[in-house]
Amino acid sequence: MSTEILARFQFAFTSAFHYLFPPLSIGLGLILVIMEGLYLKTGKPIYHQMTKFWVNVFAVIFSLGVATGIVLEFEFGTNWATYSRYVGDIFGSALAAEGIFAFFLESGFLAVLVFGWDRVSPKVHFLSTCMVALGSTFSAVWIIVANSWMQTPAGYKIVGEGRTTRAEITDFWAMVFNPSAMDRLSHTVSAAWITGAFLVISVSAYYLRKNRHVDFAKASMKIGLTVAVMASLLQLFTGHRSADGVSVNQPAKLAAFEGHYDSSKPMDGYLAGYVDESTQSVKGVRIPVDGFTSWLLYKDASRPVTGLDKFPKEDRPPVQVVFQTYHLMVGIGFTLIGLSILAGFMAWRNILWQNKLFLTVLSWSVLLPQLANQAGWVSAEMGRQPWVVYNILRTKDGLSKVVKAEQILASIIIFGAIYALLFFLFIYLLNKKIKTGPAVTAEVPA
Repeated sequence: MSTEILARFQFAFTSAFHYLFPPLSIGLGLILVIMEGLYLKTGKPIYHQMTKFWVNVFAVIFSLGVATGIVLEFEFGTNWATYSRYVGDIFGSALAAEGIFAFFLESGFLAVLVFGWDRVSPKVHFLSTCMVALGSTFSAVWIIVANSWMQTPAGYKIVGEGRTTRAEITDFWAMVFNPSAMDRLSHTVSAAWITGAFLVISVSAYYLRKNRHVDFAKASMKIGLTVAVMASLLQLFTGHRSADGVSVNQPAKLAAFEGHYDSSKPMDGYLAGYVDESTQSVKGVRIPVDGFTSWLLYKDASRPVTGLDKFPKEDRPPVQVVFQTYHLMVGIGFTLIGLSILAGFMAWRNILWQNKLFLTVLSWSVLLPQLANQAGWVSAEMGRQPWVVYNILRTKDGLSKVVKAEQILASIIIFGAIYALLFFLFIYLLNKKIKTGPAVTAEVPA
């Protein structure tokens, strides 16, 4: 394999593995604030029990997230040195802001959150919970700002020539609020809330199936379902806003989302399908409304949408991958809306707790948000190819000049072994904490 393919595969593999953990940290952080806030408000011991249990789970997730995230920053320097030199002024600012405003805030209060139960007052402990949750979200803010700048660059100028060419910030806030940043941030954070909520739902459903910690599980389930319903419905709005932005800023990506080639025609929508690139058509289950995507974007089903025929072949993204991952993300999103609303209705009618079949479905539902997160990032990142910085720097031109393919392959094998061990350790520790369950206290119905 070429150096480019191996470097791209390594970054995709390591970033995909890392991205298992930040959404859980962000989502679980919000839920911890809700749980501990309810404890301070009501004084019910069960909310204290819930918070202590989920804090221990959060600590495991946070540790793996930090460990796997550091690797990505080193890869910029080893495999993507030209890219790092080109965008260092922009990326360095965003990553420095993350370290100052997010990581230090989160890690500084984490010790109080985990070990300070009997050492600080309840209000101080609640403050630490809020700060850790806020720090988790701030991390997402600055990483997404940096990534969104790669999608829709703004607030910069190009200086230098040849190998010294680089982008330099001219307007920091224009860089931060680049055209796609806030839409992508809201979409990503709401997805993280769903991810954390379904972890709580999954574990609660497991306890209910096993008839263990029943009051604890019911109370946790109610909180998880409340967050899941609200966040999954919010995803409809943030997803639509994000698609509107893509239609303006990255028309080739939008065209790839639906396999749309003909710029003279409105854009249809598909539930599922297969892009036949030889005939430039989609074979699959079409939404039975002509120009459905045109209507979603412009409220005009007859309006033509820019197709892939407007772009040279070398400037088109890999259509099949983008189409499939985009539709997988959307399909899972609607599935999660249906699951959370149905489970919430069943809980309200008090018929969820003994329904073993549906509880089994909810136990496994924890996998769906993770799959949607991965599919969404693949469609977003592959959709801007062949550009590493959209319309400015091609991916193939961002590679390091001295790293050889065999060196990258060796590191992929090493990382694969280490990450397999880390994943096994994560599953083992998480399973052990779940099997052990919350600390035994006098359970009070919520």
